[in-house]
Amino acid sequence: MWDVHTHCSFSGDSTEPPENMVQSAIDKGLLGICFTDHTDLYYPKSPNEDDFKIDYDEYFRKLRSVKEQFEGRIKINIGVELGQQVIAADENEKLLSKYPFDFCIGSVHVVDGKDPYYPGFFDVLGEKEAFRRYFEVTVENLERFTGFDVLGHLGYIARYAPHKDDNYNYLEYLDLVDVILNKLIDRGIGLEINTSGIRGGLKDAIPVRGIFERYKELGGEIVTTGSDAHNAGDVAADFDRAREILTDCGFKYYAVYTQRKPEFFKFT
Repeated sequence: MWDVHTHCSFSGDSTEPPENMVQSAIDKGLLGICFTDHTDLYYPKSPNEDDFKIDYDEYFRKLRSVKEQFEGRIKINIGVELGQQVIAADENEKLLSKYPFDFCIGSVHVVDGKDPYYPGFFDVLGEKEAFRRYFEVTVENLERFTGFDVLGHLGYIARYAPHKDDNYNYLEYLDLVDVILNKLIDRGIGLEINTSGIRGGLKDAIPVRGIFERYKELGGEIVTTGSDAHNAGDVAADFDRAREILTDCGFKYYAVYTQRKPEFFKFT
């Protein structure tokens, strides 16, 4: 398989050299790996407000060098995980037109100016209303910008809820989930299975199995496999579980994007 959602030292939340990520992918027998380091414009200020901005000239220079270093041993693609906010839509579009990314994941990390990752996010709304607001914001973003290839970790918010996913049931938000999935299908955008939830203490991957069943039922066909690894040890983590979930839901192929076009690989 390919792991097409990984981060290295170009992401503000990782210190792992890209060479280590690639070597881990080789050691685990992957066909390929795609780097998708973070750009999240207008991200709420952290101790370093540039944590989620990248010098893309240096990014491409370095990762092309890594590709040459490992040529013939594994395939390496260069992508981006692009944070979705309505106010960033125009700049996100310009970024994608400026650089020759292979792949773009569109992810919602920020809800009404705050990231659920940080303490205090759930204090005002509580878990269930915060979950609903997350899906509402995802719809708002899709109405403004759909220039990416795949929607990343739908249900990300549960990873940081006070009780994790104990109080999370996607069926309570199916009205919004259906809007999201239909928009993806109508625009030819895929849906990522992200295994970070499993190692992060959730009961399922992100999104949960039921959302993949619903996506398939509505006519969705494009799925990608990502670990969301920020260190070499997590590359392709729980991919056996990801394969099981997707094939159980009726998916026979997963997609890998090169030059922003999907190629489909059969699950084995």
